[in-house]
Amino acid sequence: MGVVVIVLAAGYGAAAGLLLPRAAYRLSVDPGDPWREHCPQGHRLRGWLGPARCRPPGAEPAGRGAAYGPAYGPAHVYGPRAVLPAVLTAGVCALIAAAVGARPEAAAYAALAPLLVLLALVDRAVHRLPDVLTLPLAAGAAALLGLAALLPGSAGSWRLALLGGGALAAAYLVLHLINPAGMGFGDVKLALSLGVALGWYGWGVWAAGAFLGLLYGSLYGLTLLLRGSATREQGFAFGPFMAAGALTGVLLGGFGA
Repeated sequence: MGVVVIVLAAGYGAAAGLLLPRAAYRLSVDPGDPWREHCPQGHRLRGWLGPARCRPPGAEPAGRGAAYGPAYGPAHVYGPRAVLPAVLTAGVCALIAAAVGARPEAAAYAALAPLLVLLALVDRAVHRLPDVLTLPLAAGAAALLGLAALLPGSAGSWRLALLGGGALAAAYLVLHLINPAGMGFGDVKLALSLGVALGWYGWGVWAAGAFLGLLYGSLYGLTLLLRGSATREQGFAFGPFMAAGALTGVLLGGFGA
């Protein structure tokens, strides 16, 4: 049963990850800029989900024959390739399934994983965590874990999850006020959803996930400094490390439960 759950979770994650590249490209803009409506070659983008590629409108058929319908030239890629988000999301969902098992909260965490991977892709590209992703992620985490708490077999506490979200957001808000250049307000809003996910399994898991997120980011920043790839004043995307720390905490909580 455990292997089946892991395989199903990985398959779901891979399928969801394949839909992320177009949204990642459209949302990867500087603060204040509108979301992208066109590819780099000026073709209008249709929808938000799917691969980051398009075919010029009105392109000439590329010779498959009328019996098979029109065939067009190869599409051009304008954003992240689908392999990376598919592998990342599949891996995250498989790890969650392995640690949490078939408990109700596993479905909640897996449902949130694609949105978290999308946030990481956008943050890595433009060092920004847009509200259109962070706020629904926080609301979704609270709602889905609240639903999981009502189902038999759950192993966490919705009350602690909500308290954990508020506590982690407050802690990051303090860091933001102390050093706004080093800790963006988007990180504060991301901390709200990550705190909810961590608080579900209690304060020990919450503390471990929060600490590991800071540790991962600090080690990466130190590595950049030692290699001469960045200066002390130069920022980097911190959201992926927050997410990695929270994932580690959730895995520890899942195995412990």
